[in-house]
Amino acid sequence: MFKMLKEDVEIIFEQDPAARSYFEVILTYSGLHAIWAHRVAHALYKRKFYFFARAISQISRFFTGIEIHPAATIGRRFFIDHGMGVVIGETCEIGDNVTVFQGVTLGGTGKEKGKRHPTIKDHALIATGAKVLGSITVGAYSKIGAGSVVLKDVPDHSTVVGIPGRVVIQNGRKVGQDLNHCDLPDPVADRFKELETELANLKNEVEQLRKGTSEHGDKVVQYAHEGKRNI
Repeated sequence: MFKMLKEDVEIIFEQDPAARSYFEVILTYSGLHAIWAHRVAHALYKRKFYFFARAISQISRFFTGIEIHPAATIGRRFFIDHGMGVVIGETCEIGDNVTVFQGVTLGGTGKEKGKRHPTIKDHALIATGAKVLGSITVGAYSKIGAGSVVLKDVPDHSTVVGIPGRVVIQNGRKVGQDLNHCDLPDPVADRFKELETELANLKNEVEQLRKGTSEHGDKVVQYAHEGKRNI
């Protein structure tokens, strides 16, 4: 247990260039406090001390802003950077050397029973504000881009961005598009473009109908005049 706690500190020095000393890290890093509180709460939960486990997790949430259900399984060298707003659900399984940033949610999609939260494999990285939802798997060495919403399995060695999340890099090769922020999928803008196209088509149809009606009316009037002259 002590070795695991020491690893939780060491990974911070590897991942965060702002970390200066053990004293600073141990006293001021809320992500570390949340992980250590979870280690204790999880041990109690496995021994069926459910109330005490939940109490520790809620106290930790109050002080750190990070909510981790005591039943969640977290591997070694887990790093929460900044951490505010991170939520990790009950049936979530996290492997070793995983990194998550602030605002990340590893949650469910409804009130289903059983395994309803994600499985995050070793060495995965989940960036700021990403939402990984449902009983899905994020593969080893994969990266989830900031603000993405992931609802499907992510293969190993992949990079996912967008809403809904889609793979843009796999095994070091680009799939579909670059990772430039200006090129990330924007479903709202895409929908507006679709509506603009539909509106333009409707306008064209209305104009054609008006022209057809006008031409038909002119012909009726012409035929009426010709009929009067013949009479």
